[in-house]
Amino acid sequence: MTMPKEEDGAVRALRALGSDDPSVRLRAALAVGTAPDRESVDALVERCAVEPDFSVREMLTWALTRHPPSATVPKLLREVRSGRARARSQALHTLSKIGDRRAWPVITPALLADADDEVARSAWRAAVVLVPGGEERGLAVGLATQLGRGGRETRLSLSRALIALGEATPPVLAAAAADPDPEVRAHAVATERLWRDPEAGFESAVEEAKRVVALGGAGQEG
Repeated sequence: MTMPKEEDGAVRALRALGSDDPSVRLRAALAVGTAPDRESVDALVERCAVEPDFSVREMLTWALTRHPPSATVPKLLREVRSGRARARSQALHTLSKIGDRRAWPVITPALLADADDEVARSAWRAAVVLVPGGEERGLAVGLATQLGRGGRETRLSLSRALIALGEATPPVLAAAAADPDPEVRAHAVATERLWRDPEAGFESAVEEAKRVVALGGAGQEG
């Protein structure tokens, strides 16, 4: 006798994902994640692609992580190839939270250089989580092609991704510190300083890097 009520509740929650009220959508995503059902995955993925509210997007991602990767990863991989920037970005973010390395092949050089900054940042974060052991150096080289890109948030995101790759990163940064583009050099030097001293803070590392570049240094202390 309880099954129809449970089904009705699930249907109501899925319908509420399209409400005009973000608080209603948030509660709906929570309800769907609390009682995961493979039949809900399509609706969650579709909502991720258009959801304007950050908190709701985070809850949608959480709800997707409550489902088995076999039900979510293939659908998210299709979204990564979508023509909609938000769909790509949120799918990558969710894949990074799921952490299933079978998704690694979707992280292409083109995706790491996506024209949309938010998509690129999501790709960098996902790449660091999904990269197979032994391929960190290749990823660091790919990420380094984006040094000097964008504003503070984008550059900080890239620096964090490079630092997360550990020992694969310093040689790549050393090469980038000799790049003819002063923006690339400054970003590489700032990232190298953060890699050595995480407590320094990004702003101070950037200012110091600018001074080093202006004086013609390569960012390495001898």
